[in-house]
Amino acid sequence: MAILEQVWQFCHRQLLCVIASVVFYTSIPLPHLPDLKFQRVALFAPAIGLLIGAILGLLDMLFDYLGISALTQSVLIVIIWIGITGGLHLDGAMDTADGLAVTDPQRRLEVMADSATGAFGVMAALAILLMKMAALTDISQNRFFLLMVACGWGRWGQQLAIFQYPYLKSTGKGAFHKQAIRYHMDLLPSWVLLLGFTLLILAFNQGNFVLVLFTLIIGNIISFIVPAWFNHKLGGHTGDTYGAVVEWTEALFLCCMSSLT
Repeated sequence: MAILEQVWQFCHRQLLCVIASVVFYTSIPLPHLPDLKFQRVALFAPAIGLLIGAILGLLDMLFDYLGISALTQSVLIVIIWIGITGGLHLDGAMDTADGLAVTDPQRRLEVMADSATGAFGVMAALAILLMKMAALTDISQNRFFLLMVACGWGRWGQQLAIFQYPYLKSTGKGAFHKQAIRYHMDLLPSWVLLLGFTLLILAFNQGNFVLVLFTLIIGNIISFIVPAWFNHKLGGHTGDTYGAVVEWTEALFLCCMSSLT
């Protein structure tokens, strides 16, 4: 009985962490639960990404069934994408762009912390959204699968940024993520999840071997390059750059995959 109780307590804690991750990373309405702890939500970010991608994929299939044109369909998906995430990551990408536009490195964090959005932030948001819409319009097959893995790899890139690079603020919304991901083994479950999900697609359709292979290669490469680039420019990361990593990884991944479909 003691073992069963320990297993139940472990499963209960993990379930609460998953719920906390959904609350933190999305605007999906959930019943209020007291005592949710958000310190470990970063561990579940790629899993939440797959959930977001699955929702988008189902809606995409519905729009396709209704006969909506490819361009309109892609625009609607990207708009809903923003709605599901509450614009959390896109806001970070905009703040990061405004900070990088400042020539004085000492002022960049100050500008990024400013709630006002500048011209470079607007341009970055437009670039990301246009890249996603254009890529999705060009992708005619395997859209459900690619939406899911794009959201998953984007958040695994965030995990890499959290683990690999210093956090530039003593406080902030992203500061507690550093405590959640401190060891290489903290990255492994999400990477295995993405690998397993991708290989599962191959198991159902072996004709997708090239797509699956390039998905894994491109997903890994972009997930490493994007956080490394922001670290090179800023000397570390903040909560804003974590969001920027998600958005740019998703957009670049879809653009790369559009050439294969």
